[in-house]
Amino acid sequence: MKTSYMNLNKILDLRKWQDLQDSLSLVTKLAILTVDYKGVPITRHSQVRPFCHKMRNDSEMARFCEKCDSRGGLEAVRSDAPYIYRCHWNIIDIAIPIIIDGKYVGAIMAGEVRLPEEENQYFLEQMLSAPMKEHGQAYTKEEIQHLYDSIPTLSYSELEASAQMLYNLCHYIVEEAMNKNLILEVYEKMLPLKEEPIPSDFSEGYSLDNIQQIKRDLANTVTNAYVKTSSSERHMCKNLILQPAFDYIFHNKGEKVSQREMAEICHISTGYFSRLFVKETGMNFSTYISIQKIEWSKQLLEKTDLSIAQISDELGFNEPGYYIKTFKKYENVTPNLYRKYFQEML
Repeated sequence: MKTSYMNLNKILDLRKWQDLQDSLSLVTKLAILTVDYKGVPITRHSQVRPFCHKMRNDSEMARFCEKCDSRGGLEAVRSDAPYIYRCHWNIIDIAIPIIIDGKYVGAIMAGEVRLPEEENQYFLEQMLSAPMKEHGQAYTKEEIQHLYDSIPTLSYSELEASAQMLYNLCHYIVEEAMNKNLILEVYEKMLPLKEEPIPSDFSEGYSLDNIQQIKRDLANTVTNAYVKTSSSERHMCKNLILQPAFDYIFHNKGEKVSQREMAEICHISTGYFSRLFVKETGMNFSTYISIQKIEWSKQLLEKTDLSIAQISDELGFNEPGYYIKTFKKYENVTPNLYRKYFQEML
């Protein structure tokens, strides 16, 4: 996938997205902002609360706002689901992750509401604790308290329903945009060296299944070329119910596979799959996948000149930093040091 496609402004028409975001804000009664993976806004703030507007216009307090946005987005990525939390002012926010080809590129941040007094909010994680500060003559503590008290309230069940709706809508829109970009990219690679215009109707006639298959094939091209799995290394299940899952995992090394998807392949429930998997391997699903991907990445480090970021992307890690952390956890060295040691031994 082209690097430019990993930028949200290359995926989304931000003008149209802004209009949609404004409408969603009115319907859900949530303030909404779209940020990149660093927590930096890429859209205008829809229905921003006066309290939050003042905080984000304060250069010192804005840093805390952006850090909360960034950390909330990362927590949402870990669960691949909307994440509801408290910001540094104990205001309730929601992070809806935007993940492209397994890589976190940004998030929709919604919320700026409070829970009703009768609902306990302290079961929600607070991202940061911001120190109180004197704001000079710009606004008094009484004015700040008044603005804080004016923040609207929504029940937790209303927040959950809105979060899931935003997640489903975002996932659909980004997926459709990526499908179109993928078709154009594949077509460009097929063109002769001389430039030729791309027909405006090129993407017509391609079904979603066709596109998804192309994406899977491209994701596995490099790993299948360099990472070899012998019959002795491939896991042969004692419980044959699980064999389709293991076959899929080893054949699609570059994909980010979930336990739910593998359970569906085996035609059993996720809970039953989890119990059988632990009995079969002696470890949970996520640990097993991490260990296998690290083993495959070692072959890429040894046999290719791919960068750490490229290897991370090829094997479906969320980001290079997470790949490096996982590699060090199991190998006690970073990928760069592993490659260096291997080359020195040749």
